[in-house]
Amino acid sequence: MQPTFVLVHGAFANSFSLAPLQAELGLLGHRSVAVDLPGHGFGATYTRAYQTPQDPAELATAPGAIKGVTLADNAAHLIGILERAKRNGPVILVSHSRGGVTATAAANARPDLIDRIVYVSAWCPVDLPVGDYYAEPEMATVDAAALMGALAGDPAELGLLRVNFRTADPDVLASFKAAFLADGTDEEFLAFLNTFQPDENLDAGTSDDRAQAATWGRIPKTYVRLTEDASLPLALQDRLIREGDALTPENPYDVRTLGGSHLKWLVDPAPAARVLADLAGLGGTGTDG
Repeated sequence: MQPTFVLVHGAFANSFSLAPLQAELGLLGHRSVAVDLPGHGFGATYTRAYQTPQDPAELATAPGAIKGVTLADNAAHLIGILERAKRNGPVILVSHSRGGVTATAAANARPDLIDRIVYVSAWCPVDLPVGDYYAEPEMATVDAAALMGALAGDPAELGLLRVNFRTADPDVLASFKAAFLADGTDEEFLAFLNTFQPDENLDAGTSDDRAQAATWGRIPKTYVRLTEDASLPLALQDRLIREGDALTPENPYDVRTLGGSHLKWLVDPAPAARVLADLAGLGGTGTDG
């Protein structure tokens, strides 16, 4: 029976950026569902201050619908989608970037709903909470200061993360491109940037939300490495793989590799779609016992 691919976006993203990947999967004969986590997609807030001409003062203080959304909310929403998808047969859960935290939380809670979990340069915390990895050597090449400098308001006051992706500041735009799509054209970069939403929730999980061997560890898992990723460096991706393998040595990652930056696999999705299609043919779920 053909599986359903359930696709989970990363931070500040939404289902819209997954449409080209869905098209490629469809042309290969596979059905897929692109998830909008709470406060994303058409549930996102775009304050008028975000429109041109922008009002920086209002942008820094205007409320956003994603305020108060937690990782538990994201996981519960995803579990509801997985329950519906599972009625139609096997489910392959695919996450990218920060979406991996939600995928891991859902897998910890309901491994019975997932026949394979796939991380595409995504966070799957094992030894540390996500935030603590940023102080580790593997993240030393990430220009976190430049990205934090793009914040459009105080997260503590807003209760959310807000970034002005519609800025015309050339230095900020250059930092964004270097972090996310250094191997894309300027046109591709700006097109993708305009699919981002300004607000993201604050809750990326705690030590309680790390992968659990008894539940998450039962699910066959794949990690797709992105070799030129400057946002989640290859060294960190490899560390997450090693930690996952150490947690469940009897169920190690199936590791695949794609060239390209953090977003290139979505701008040019055909190679990634072929990798996912190949995973659809792998047997052995191991999740129902």
